[in-house]
Amino acid sequence: MENLNEEVHKAYEIIKEGGIILYPTDTVWGIGCDATNPEAVAKIYALKQREETKSMIVLMNGEKMMYNVFKEIPEVAWQILDLSEKPTTLILDNPRNVATNLIATDQTLGIRIVKEPFCFKLLERMKKPLVSTSANISGQPTPKSFKEISPEIIKGVDYVVNLHREKICKNPSTIIKLTNDSQVKVIRK
Repeated sequence: MENLNEEVHKAYEIIKEGGIILYPTDTVWGIGCDATNPEAVAKIYALKQREETKSMIVLMNGEKMMYNVFKEIPEVAWQILDLSEKPTTLILDNPRNVATNLIATDQTLGIRIVKEPFCFKLLERMKKPLVSTSANISGQPTPKSFKEISPEIIKGVDYVVNLHREKICKNPSTIIKLTNDSQVKVIRK
């Protein structure tokens, strides 16, 4: 457990200074930063060689953080989160209090509530959402394990979390888009 707390501290110090990290999530390895820092978000887009119009998701650790970012959350969002057996990303309308370069052109933002201990503790420490995007150059396959991550990505981040490097990742999360007028659309199962 000491190693976990140490890694949370190191990652937090980098993020606090506007840096970007490579870290294990509850699905795949991710590249992340403070979701309220537009300069840090821009660094991730540049590293991934990704167009800023392709939005990235943010991780949160619960209801309080969700309500800080979304004034309105459809009731069905809570039902989906309660019933989901695997990590689920929800795309919700009209986010606020995050970097504008994270918000999609249709004024939505993808979020996932995490249970994975490292991410959860880091979010507790940050008290802000954490950007999460797969650890690959845009258009390349998502790495299933740490050893599949390209050297370009590893060299391009400010800190690589030293946890779960031997773990083979599960599939990426399910993605469901919910609108404030109660429309539900499954984007990825």
